[in-house]
Amino acid sequence: MLWSPTSAEGASSSETARRESVSVAPAGEPSARQRNPGRRVAQIVKLKPEFVAKYKEVHAAVWPEVLQQIRVCNIQDYSIFHDKDSGVLFATFKYVGYDYAGDMERMRENPKVREWWAMTDGFQESLVPGATKSESDGPPWWKEVEEVFYLP
Repeated sequence: MLWSPTSAEGASSSETARRESVSVAPAGEPSARQRNPGRRVAQIVKLKPEFVAKYKEVHAAVWPEVLQQIRVCNIQDYSIFHDKDSGVLFATFKYVGYDYAGDMERMRENPKVREWWAMTDGFQESLVPGATKSESDGPPWWKEVEEVFYLP
């Protein structure tokens, strides 16, 4: 599918704890927990033309265990688009957690997610040189792309 740790890597457990702690408010104001505004992520991979119908079929009924793990790992607003002319799949989601690398490792640890990835990887061709599969520790299967414009 699409997981690979990126810019949130390297945050220490104390840094993560600091980000998740209750914020200090000015005197006289109640303190409130800081909400993570989220990080938008976009990725691409190529869909093999002979698997377009099957890919759409399995994504019309994503396994509940996979959907639950995506939510648990702080992924929201997740979409996958397909360009039939180029075969490119374009995925976008918002990560709202505080430990992207840790959440992606938790995703990778789920046996049903790994089973899903094994199935869907067979429908795809990675655009990342050296990538072999979604669950490997090597290069990511889906290629992360740079956001150059956003209008909220």
